[in-house]
Amino acid sequence: MNWLSAVQHLRDAGLPGVLVTVTSSRGHTPREGGAKMVVGSSETHGTIGGGNVEAVAIERARELLRDNATAPELQTLSLSDKAPYQHGVQCCGGTMTLLFEPLPVRPAVAVFGVGHVGLELARVLARHEVSLHLIDSRPAQLTDERLAVLDDAVASVHVHQVPLLPETVLSELPAGTHVLIMTHDHAEDIALCDAALRSGTCGSIGLIGSAGKWSRFRKRLTALGHDEAALARITTPIGLPDLTGKEPAVIAVSVAAALLRKFQARVRPGALQA
Repeated sequence: MNWLSAVQHLRDAGLPGVLVTVTSSRGHTPREGGAKMVVGSSETHGTIGGGNVEAVAIERARELLRDNATAPELQTLSLSDKAPYQHGVQCCGGTMTLLFEPLPVRPAVAVFGVGHVGLELARVLARHEVSLHLIDSRPAQLTDERLAVLDDAVASVHVHQVPLLPETVLSELPAGTHVLIMTHDHAEDIALCDAALRSGTCGSIGLIGSAGKWSRFRKRLTALGHDEAALARITTPIGLPDLTGKEPAVIAVSVAAALLRKFQARVRPGALQA
């Protein structure tokens, strides 16, 4: 797999990685400027020349992954038998400068129920770098004509039309997906809440609805075996509490804003290091 395909593979799988690029080389080196490799937590793709320099690069890239680093970093390595080495001597006689670029996980959001609110929410989220999954048991909600408003989406949009048991889609979603439950059917909603709690891989779980709806759902979910700690994972009502209104567009903006806060909370500022 080449480096470009590897980057896409990590994005599709919802996995972090680091792109390592040889920005410059002097003297005798195993690769010239422009060579790239992609380092994931358990896999690598491409090569910047092998030997000590590549092993050091992989080690540093995985340190950045463990630290959840977001800022790029430069490192210059000397290929000399007099230079410090960690994984064997490379005495080609040159130097290589490497750029480490963290590839953050693109947030994933699953909207179960693409009714009036769901479609408005999709329109807002589609303007952001997310992996957006739209799920509905009603074919009419997911027609090409209805979803044409998303044709210019920045997000990658995945449509799941599931006539029966939409909760089965949960197993297809990347780990850490933020799940929003807003279907037309309270029976579907309760099944989705139950399945989302049991999956153990959701980033967050949001349920649209009133206090009365949640009171009934709490009793049902408790009867299904979920304790208070599990129930606390479900946020309801969803959205920003100080942005009120029942219009679909208002609810959608409120819910999207709350999600964006979650996304930004994961980003740590940094600067280029030499």
